[in-house]
Amino acid sequence: MPKNRLQETVFTILMVFVMVYAMIIYNITLERGALTNDTFLIAFHEIIFMGPIAFIIDTLLVGGVAKGMTFRIFNPAEDKPIFIILSISFFSVLFMCPLMSLAATVLIKRAFDAQFICTWIYTTIKNFPMAFFWQMCFAGPVVRFIFGKIFS
Repeated sequence: MPKNRLQETVFTILMVFVMVYAMIIYNITLERGALTNDTFLIAFHEIIFMGPIAFIIDTLLVGGVAKGMTFRIFNPAEDKPIFIILSISFFSVLFMCPLMSLAATVLIKRAFDAQFICTWIYTTIKNFPMAFFWQMCFAGPVVRFIFGKIFS
């Protein structure tokens, strides 16, 4: 786990890239009805603006909230680190998914009509299961592994 501001920034950049890139691929695939080779290139175009948005939201809002909620439940001196890691991951997805779905609804779907709230809720519902399992089963473990190698 990050121990200072530099490590926190590196960790957040790695996590944002792995999560946002995968979620963009997921959404493009759902929209098109198929995963194709060009999906990966198209996703790079969207990560250029969605990545910084995710970084800002996580750094300024969600990261602190996720940790705060986790440390209300778990005590780092007494509880196993895995519980703290999983709790922070859970709360991060719980708050990041609706906020990033809102950003996508505004910036990508451009749903500025009477259905805006419904579009945002639908996007969040569609994204949450993928974001949760991607975070818990792939992004979290892989990013923590890479981070550990960088700062070992």
